[in-house]
Amino acid sequence: MPYNKYRSSQRVMAGRYYGRHGRDPGAAQRKSEGTTVFKIVKRRELNPTVTELVIEAPLIAKKAQAGQFIIIRAKADSERIPLTIAGYDREGGTVAIIFQVVGAGTMELNTLREGECVHDFVGPLGKATEIEGLKNVCVVGGGVGCAIALPVAQALHAQGTKVTGIVGFRDKDLVILEDEFRACCDELIVMTDDGSYGRKGVVTVPLEEKLSAGETFDEVITIGPLIMMKFVVKTTKPHNVKTVVSMNPIMVDGTGMCGGCRLTVGGQTKFACVDGPDFDGFEVDFDEAMHRGTMYREFEAHAREQACNLFKKEVE
Repeated sequence: MPYNKYRSSQRVMAGRYYGRHGRDPGAAQRKSEGTTVFKIVKRRELNPTVTELVIEAPLIAKKAQAGQFIIIRAKADSERIPLTIAGYDREGGTVAIIFQVVGAGTMELNTLREGECVHDFVGPLGKATEIEGLKNVCVVGGGVGCAIALPVAQALHAQGTKVTGIVGFRDKDLVILEDEFRACCDELIVMTDDGSYGRKGVVTVPLEEKLSAGETFDEVITIGPLIMMKFVVKTTKPHNVKTVVSMNPIMVDGTGMCGGCRLTVGGQTKFACVDGPDFDGFEVDFDEAMHRGTMYREFEAHAREQACNLFKKEVE
């Protein structure tokens, strides 16, 4: 059940974060008492709206696999945010997350700096992406979804799979993780909507070109905006190429309790956080998922406005 999954042996609860500015004054004491402290050991801004945090979390790093996610809270009173694991170092005991600053929760998370601690860091949760036995795979990522696609491509490369990467962005300034993708892909195609970098167009164009030319992918794995994944599936379905989609973008609670990530897969109700986040793209009702996503826009806009006002007052 979702609640038991959330409270499983893989759950690791964080120490507390006692201030937005400077180091956590209680971190050393909690560490001596045996309480886990999730310290930010590295921070990197990938583009103006996307940030990478590398967090010290040895128990999570030990168990993490590509496709799984964590739940993070910046402070005790912050909202819980599910984020897919963007990388992990088992020896170093660290886990990387990448997020886009779009709402109140991510705005608050983005205020933390190296040396500070997050309040909660729970995981790994969800099912890992199934890659065993695959010999030739195309990984298609869009926007910040490339942060989720990267560890999958890396895991495929590590097991000797031929990896074709297709990544898409609005423009050159928003391109992220290109060097990392080139290191694990046998071929990488970069697309931008305006043609300011790589090829002009959307990710389905080179995908259709390859399939029409007779490329025999064992599987296509796509991660990005719902509308992009919908059209990737429309591209692969006529060629009967199995397509796996990550429904991480619709997750809210991360435990299956809120129902925010409910979707229809093959005529059955599923929860992205518990049953996924990966699903057979041919069976996902994307129109329903996108419609549900619009239900929260008014609330999200209000929460963002409140957060902006709060941060403005703190600066003043």
